[in-house]
Amino acid sequence: MDKQASPGSPYERQRQTARALDESVQAQMARANMGLSPVSMALAAADWALHLAVSPGRQMVLGQRALALAQQAWLASARPATDAEGQPLPEKDARFRDASWQQWPFNAVKESFKASDAWWREAAQVDGLTRHHQHVVDFFARQALDAVSPSNWPFTNAEAQQRARETGGQSLLQGYQHFTEDLKKHQSAPHDADPQALEPLTFEVGKDVAVTPGKVVFRNHLIELIQYAPTTDKVYPEPLLIVPSCIMKYYILDLSPSNSMVRYLVGRGYTVFIVSWRNPDASDRDLGMQDYLRLGVMEAMAAIRERTKAPRIHALGYCLGGTFLAMVAAALGRRSRAAQGKGHTREHAAFPPHMPELASVTLLAAQTDFSEPGEMGVFIDDDQIQTLRQDMERKGYFSGKAMAGSFQFLNARDLIWSRNTRRYLLGQDEVDFDLMSWNADVTRLPARMHSEYLSSLFLNNALAAGQYRVGGVGVALMDIHAPMLVVGTTRDHVSPWRSVYKIHLQTDTHVTFVLAAGGHNAGIVSEPGRARRSYQIAATEDGQGWTGPDEWEANAPVREGSWWEAMDAWLKERSGEPVAPPAIDPATVLCDAPGEFVMVRYAD
Repeated sequence: MDKQASPGSPYERQRQTARALDESVQAQMARANMGLSPVSMALAAADWALHLAVSPGRQMVLGQRALALAQQAWLASARPATDAEGQPLPEKDARFRDASWQQWPFNAVKESFKASDAWWREAAQVDGLTRHHQHVVDFFARQALDAVSPSNWPFTNAEAQQRARETGGQSLLQGYQHFTEDLKKHQSAPHDADPQALEPLTFEVGKDVAVTPGKVVFRNHLIELIQYAPTTDKVYPEPLLIVPSCIMKYYILDLSPSNSMVRYLVGRGYTVFIVSWRNPDASDRDLGMQDYLRLGVMEAMAAIRERTKAPRIHALGYCLGGTFLAMVAAALGRRSRAAQGKGHTREHAAFPPHMPELASVTLLAAQTDFSEPGEMGVFIDDDQIQTLRQDMERKGYFSGKAMAGSFQFLNARDLIWSRNTRRYLLGQDEVDFDLMSWNADVTRLPARMHSEYLSSLFLNNALAAGQYRVGGVGVALMDIHAPMLVVGTTRDHVSPWRSVYKIHLQTDTHVTFVLAAGGHNAGIVSEPGRARRSYQIAATEDGQGWTGPDEWEANAPVREGSWWEAMDAWLKERSGEPVAPPAIDPATVLCDAPGEFVMVRYAD
C-alpha cells in the first residue's frame, strides 16, 4: 500500500490543482443552474426516467390517463360546468378566476393546460424512486408547469388582453415600462455594492418599522439585546425573551405599530427583550452553531437575569431562533435534572454564570424534527450541500440574496409568476407594505454555521435523534421540563406544521399546540383585528398519549381571530402576580432601539 503523499510532493500538488479545477467547473455549473447542484438534479431525473422506462404497466396507465384528460378538457371547454342556477362554477385556481377566461378560445387554452398539469403531476409519481428523488422530481415538475402556465404570457392571457382592449393598450405599455425598469435595476446592481449606495427600503427601519421604544442594553460580537420600555403600571415578574431567526432581521416581530407583536406584548404587561442578530461578513466565516447558542441565546438569557434580577423568564423563539431556543432549553433541563441528582453531574461548560430558569418555552413555526422538512428538503442532500460549501468557502458566508432567491423559488407561483403577471402583463404598480419591505432587507449566514446547520439538522436530524451536543454535552428534547406553547401555520413552506407538530413525540412536558391560518410569516404576524384570521388550539398533558396530526386537526376547536390573544392568556397562566416594572439602568444603555446591528445591509 502506498504511503500518503507529503503536502509538498508533486503528486499532492497535482491533486490539489485537479481539485481546484473541479471546484471551479462545478461552481460555474451551479451558477448557471441558479445555485443548484446539477449532479443532484441529474440523479433525480435519471432515477425517475429509468424507473419509468422499466415500468410498461405504468406507461400504459399514463397513456390512458392522457386520453381521458384530453377528453375532459375538450368537454369542459365546450360545455363548462354550472351550478343549479346555471352559473359557471367558481374557478379554484386563482390564475384563471377572471371572467375573461370563460370565453373561447381562452377557456380551451385554460382547460388544456389544466389537463397537462394534472397529467405531468401524475407522471412524476413512479414507484421505486428514492424518497428524496421523488420529492425533487415532483417539485421541479410543478415549477416547470407553473412557468409555462398560459397566464404568464401575453398572447394566451385572457385577462391581459381584455385589459389591453379596455385601456387602449396602455396596460401593456405600462407593463413594458415596468419590465425595462426592473431589468435596468437588476443589471446595474453589482454584488459588491457599497451598502450606502443600496436603494432605500420603502419602510425605513427605526422610522416606519421597528419603532417600539426601547434601549440596547447588551451587546457582544453576535447580538444586540433590546429591552423595551414598559407601557403599563405593572408587569409580570417574568421577563419575556424573544429569539427571532438569524435568517431574517428581527423586526418581523416589530413591524408597524398596528401589527407589532413586540408592541402587543409590551401593552399586555410583559417586560420584553429581543435579540437583534449581527448581519455577518466574510470575517465571521468561522462562527458556528455553538457560537449562536452561547453568544446568541445563553448570553442574552444571562444578561436579562443580571439586569432584572428575575430568577425565571419566559422565552419565545421564531423559526430557526425557535430551534436554537429548544436546544438551549433542553441543555438547561439536563443541567437542572443533574443538579437534582436525577442525571449526570458533569458540569456544562457552555453556560454563562447566573442563568435564569425557564418559566415557559414558546416556539413559533420552529422545526425540531427535520425528517420531513417540506419543500426545503428539495435543496438538501450531499451534492447540494457540497455545492453550497464550495460557494461559501469562497465568500465566507451564505448570501442574503441567495437565501431570498431560495424562498422565492419555494413559492414561485405567488412570488414570481403571479407578481410578473400583475406587473408586466396587467401594468399594475406594486403596492408595497411593511412585510414586503422587511422581506427585501436580506441577511447573511456565516459559512460554518450554515454548513453545520444543514448537515447536523437537515441531513442527520441530530436534534430529534438525541445526538446533538451543546458545549460538548449531548442533549435531548425530552429534557425540557418547562411548559411549551408550539405554533404552526397552515400554509408554511419552510416549517410545515405537521413537522412542527412532531414536538409531541420528542417531549414529555405540557404542550399546547396552535395551528394558525396563514403562511410562515403572515400566519405569525397575525395581530388582533385582522380579517379572515382563525386558529385551532388544544393542549396535551403529561401522560396523555399520542394523537396524530390529522386526528388533532379534526378534533381541535376552531376559534376566530388572532392566536396572539390565546398566547397572552397562556403566558399569564404561567406568570406571577404583577409587580412594578423594572427600571432600565442608564449604565447599561448602549443606544436606542432598534440598535446598530439591524441597520447593516449588504447587496448580496
